[in-house]
Amino acid sequence: MSPGDEHDSFGGVGGSGQTRTRLPEGNSGDVYGGARRPVRSSRSLITVVGVVVLLLAAIAFANRGGGTPTDPTGDSPRKGATAADPTAATGVRPVTGKNGAIPTGYAHDEQGAQSAASNYAVALGSAEMFTTSTRNEIVRTVYAPAVAAARQGDLDQVYSDKGFLSRIGLREDGTAPQGVSFISRVIPVGTRVDSYTDDRATVSVWYSSLFGMAGEGSKNPVSEAWYTNSYELQWVDGDWKVTDFRQKDGPVPVGSDQRASTAEEMSDAVGQFGGFTYAR
Repeated sequence: MSPGDEHDSFGGVGGSGQTRTRLPEGNSGDVYGGARRPVRSSRSLITVVGVVVLLLAAIAFANRGGGTPTDPTGDSPRKGATAADPTAATGVRPVTGKNGAIPTGYAHDEQGAQSAASNYAVALGSAEMFTTSTRNEIVRTVYAPAVAAARQGDLDQVYSDKGFLSRIGLREDGTAPQGVSFISRVIPVGTRVDSYTDDRATVSVWYSSLFGMAGEGSKNPVSEAWYTNSYELQWVDGDWKVTDFRQKDGPVPVGSDQRASTAEEMSDAVGQFGGFTYAR
């Protein structure tokens, strides 16, 4: 995927005119908007969108060994499935423990596979993937042992690339410059079991992604995107682990006409609101 193509995956948002954004009043020095401004040019919107797509494409590239994101298999529910399962508690304990900050110890059933895929999506899309020590921990926890060793080098190559980090706005060690907050979060909306056997499962996770820099002078304000990842899972040593995954855009909801928050509000929110353990 080249930088010039990224806006296409968002339906031409730069020039479509289909989504309006009301910018905040006052605080004209804020990168999220000061006094009411004209709609930004397609070029600036494409730049912001491109950063988000670049992050998710990097994850997919590393996972596929240099390939590009592809549509998940199983776009339709598996044969015999009816409506989506409810997300209310079912009485089965979804997760029994944690490895660091990542929940582990999932139930050996479809519910456990869905919980694992959701939490692993959060880990793989987190800001912690951009620093070496935490990235290594995530890879060891999320991937099956036989796959982790092969993926580690690819992921290190992607997330340590100086050009990539510079375009995002990070230092060479993956940390944010002083005065700004780096935000990278995956928020699962729902899951779907596309296939299931006793030791293998394919689970699709639909999620929104927040990505960017919050702070005075940020050139990459935090923006939102929507994706669906399809995770291949294997039951290994008493837990579900990732062996592969694919990614596609959307489904993308229509944008609302809410006022965009200031950089300070966004930075405060990320610092004050912690993430969830996602489980059925």
